[in-house]
Amino acid sequence: MVFLLIFMTMLHLVTLAMLFIATLQKSWWIWDDVEITDLWHNCFHDNATNTWLCAATDESDWLQSVQALMVLSVVFSSISFLVFLGQLFTMTNGGLFYFTGLCQAFAGLTTFAACLIFAFHRKDILSESRDLSKGSFGYCFILAWLCVPLLLFSGALYVHLRKKQ
Repeated sequence: MVFLLIFMTMLHLVTLAMLFIATLQKSWWIWDDVEITDLWHNCFHDNATNTWLCAATDESDWLQSVQALMVLSVVFSSISFLVFLGQLFTMTNGGLFYFTGLCQAFAGLTTFAACLIFAFHRKDILSESRDLSKGSFGYCFILAWLCVPLLLFSGALYVHLRKKQ
């Protein structure tokens, strides 16, 4: 039982860290290592100073929905972790972690929706003046997709996890 609790805690912390990185880092779309775009900024590499110059993204309805869903995912996964820790110490023996599992599964579903919206509406989210065929998805987008099965899996495990001594 102790190993299962340690595994669940580590899995939850890893997925939460992955969600934070996917939401906050600057690599959802990459154009030839010269320009990168994330949910919050467009960045250009300045060769003269060898620095990245970033500006806020142009707000579109699709981008705002992706931003909101990713932030919701981080919030629900964080709440799920805090509730799990609280339930470990206050729940009676034999209790199930339903609320924790549902919050974690909801975090997975919101991440799934955000990734789908970004994938299918990237032409609307990214400025249409650029050629999207010269770009590709960045590591943060892939990391967000990797979070989806991990969040859903841990949510299902939490629902079936029973507290024992």
